[in-house]
Amino acid sequence: MGTQRTYAFILGLLLVIIGIWGLFTESILGIFSVNALQSILHIIAGLFGLYVGTKGEGPGYNSTLGWIGLLLGILGFIPGVDTILADLLMINTEISVLHLVLGVITLSVYYGASK
Repeated sequence: MGTQRTYAFILGLLLVIIGIWGLFTESILGIFSVNALQSILHIIAGLFGLYVGTKGEGPGYNSTLGWIGLLLGILGFIPGVDTILADLLMINTEISVLHLVLGVITLSVYYGASK
C-alpha cells in the first residue's frame, strides 16, 4: 500500500470516528462544535477514504479532500460566509483553522507523495 492510499485510509478512519463521535455530542474535545449534518458529512467522506485506502486509488481522494479543507478553511474567515457556515455546519474559527491545516497537509501528501 502506497503513501497516498495509506494517508487516505488514515484520514478516512479519523473522519468516521469524528463523525460518529459528533452524533453523540455537541462539541468534540470542548473546542470543535458539531451538529448532525456536519457529522454525517464526515462519516460519508470518511467511508470514501476507507474504501480508497483499501481498494481504490488515494490521489484523487487526497486531492479532493485537501482542496475542500483548504476552501472551507478560507471561507470560514470571510465575513458573511463564516456566518452561513456557522449556521449550517457549526463551523467556527477553530474548525476553520483545523480545515486549513488539514487541507495543507493533505495537499502536501497529494503533491509530494508518489502516485
